[in-house]
Amino acid sequence: MGNLRAQLLGPAEIRTLAEKLDVSPTKKLGQNFVHDPNTVRMIVAAAELDSSDHVIEVGPGLGSLTLALVDTVEKVTAVEIDPRLAKQLPHTVAERAPEFADRLTIIQRDALLITPEDLNQPTALVANLPYNVSVPVLLHLLATFPTIRRVLVMVQAEVADRLAAAPGNKVYGVPSVKASFYGNVRRAGSIGKNVFWPAPKIESGLVRIDCFDPVSAPWPITEQTRKQVFPLVDAAFAQRRKTLRAALSGVFGSGQVAEEALRAAGIEPTLRGEKLDITDFVRLAGVTNA
Repeated sequence: MGNLRAQLLGPAEIRTLAEKLDVSPTKKLGQNFVHDPNTVRMIVAAAELDSSDHVIEVGPGLGSLTLALVDTVEKVTAVEIDPRLAKQLPHTVAERAPEFADRLTIIQRDALLITPEDLNQPTALVANLPYNVSVPVLLHLLATFPTIRRVLVMVQAEVADRLAAAPGNKVYGVPSVKASFYGNVRRAGSIGKNVFWPAPKIESGLVRIDCFDPVSAPWPITEQTRKQVFPLVDAAFAQRRKTLRAALSGVFGSGQVAEEALRAAGIEPTLRGEKLDITDFVRLAGVTNA
């Protein structure tokens, strides 16, 4: 994986590109540009991509990761909200990875507004996600594209911990449960501050999700299932100190009905939401592979 043919971007190239475009990384858009080629190689290696993959990359910025991705897979669709960056990206790829330029497609849009009509069946999501919207973007794309089999994203270290947390862990919560609805989630590495420009105040972490195959998934990975399960998850964690009987009373209409549903699902009503894993929530929603 170290033998990439594309010319990756280093600190000097990142600064030159930013000056040329008059781009100052903004906190509002959660922008921090990776300027270390070794980090980019590590991300692509950790994703274990196949040459036939169609990768969706959110927030490509100046193209650090994009260059390594077009070198590795058949198709890359980059979703960039900043018009200057979206306009420049094809030129950067054409200049630094000319033989792979035709593998890149760019969509200039907010990733939270991407729909199935925007791109055809991506198989992987690999991205340095904008920090301020990383969890909503991740969950939106997983819900929108059931063809995604692999996720490898860079997020704030604390968000990475939260996404990969297990029941009982103090940072286990709604993002942990919802991410695990789609597949097996784990931490896939840590990233220091100095590989970015500007250097953020916090460390970053890599999260990998190996998504369930829809055919053999432990429950139907469908919008219908999601609509049954996710409101239970939201309610269970809305007030963490409440027992499930109390926390879910609004969803079920009363504490008594909530208790009956919990007992029917084999869940002790006096437990709190943090003790349940996704399997428990799916069972509580009454969703099975009938």
